[in-house]
Amino acid sequence: MTVVAVIAAVVLAAAALITTYRVVAGPSTLDRVVAIDSLMATAAAGLAVWAGYTTDPTVVPAIAALALVGFLGSAAVSRFRVRDDT
Repeated sequence: MTVVAVIAAVVLAAAALITTYRVVAGPSTLDRVVAIDSLMATAAAGLAVWAGYTTDPTVVPAIAALALVGFLGSAAVSRFRVRDDT
């Protein structure tokens, strides 16, 4: 189980780094919003790996909260976004 958790953590860390690059260098606002939503999903997946590794069920509400905040944030930005000047 430890090997699987380490592999999952490494893959999630790589995904977070690539997504962070997209947040910084994104050519448009929507690219950045999608990248931030992807970071939220990566963080939720990281918490899920941690919950599975430690068998601690108290992290599950935090996973649900991250998923809800990520969805609501993306929905709000897509609803009220202003066009880019590109």
